[in-house]
Amino acid sequence: MNISSVISNGSKILKKNLISSSQLDSEILLAKIINKDRKYVLLNSNNKISKKDQNTFFKLIERRSLGNPVAYLTNKKFFWNSEYFVTNDTLIPRPDTELIVENSLRITKHKNKINILEIGVGSGCIILSILKERKNFYGTGIDISQKCLNISKINALKLKISSRIKFYKSDVDKFNLGKYDLIVSNPPYIKKFDLRYLERDIAKFEPRLALDGGLDGLSEIRKVIKKSSELIKKNGKFILEIGFDQKNKVINLLNREGFYINSTQKDLAYNDRCIVSTKI
Repeated sequence: MNISSVISNGSKILKKNLISSSQLDSEILLAKIINKDRKYVLLNSNNKISKKDQNTFFKLIERRSLGNPVAYLTNKKFFWNSEYFVTNDTLIPRPDTELIVENSLRITKHKNKINILEIGVGSGCIILSILKERKNFYGTGIDISQKCLNISKINALKLKISSRIKFYKSDVDKFNLGKYDLIVSNPPYIKKFDLRYLERDIAKFEPRLALDGGLDGLSEIRKVIKKSSELIKKNGKFILEIGFDQKNKVINLLNREGFYINSTQKDLAYNDRCIVSTKI
């Protein structure tokens, strides 16, 4: 079979299993198998595919049919300006989360040698994206999961940022190292009982630890805000991702801990997604 037939057959299987991005997913998965990019696959549709590669491809198609996200099947996801290594131990980076990076870069445009902390570092995509753009900034990333920290370290090496970032395994409550000019966080904020209603790809495959925000969706956000108020310098900036219906409650929590609200930002679907604040 040639590239075109293999992709077409893979796409049909995915479509039958209600995968809406069936064609795209099929192209990406084949590109992974033959170790090329998607552009190569599209421009060389008549090239033959070996039996071995076909078998491996259809195994991945089978896993994708069950809802396994493409990012986990390929171990990569593009975020901001770079490709990140991901596994099912980390949350898959989302375009909406780029709001944190965008706002971090905007408010630090004329700053030098500032210290950034990310609480709940995951794959490292947020803090590493900022550090890649700002060559004289320094970072610290904490996470409760050692597997996440290992993945962040791999990504820091890939992006040649290892010398400017330190990682620590710690619960947010117990971390007391340093004072920071900028703190960023995308904590778990889904209500415990809403987890079951998430899309299959998310509910079944992404780490619950990175999604579960407790009964009201705010249990981790409360901890992150409390700790940030202790670790941030006076006039330091704090940028937090939130759930679409949490803006007012989170603003109250921030105000209580001495933060002034600079702005709230909407995501690609026009939901409130990100709050920028200053410690006063």
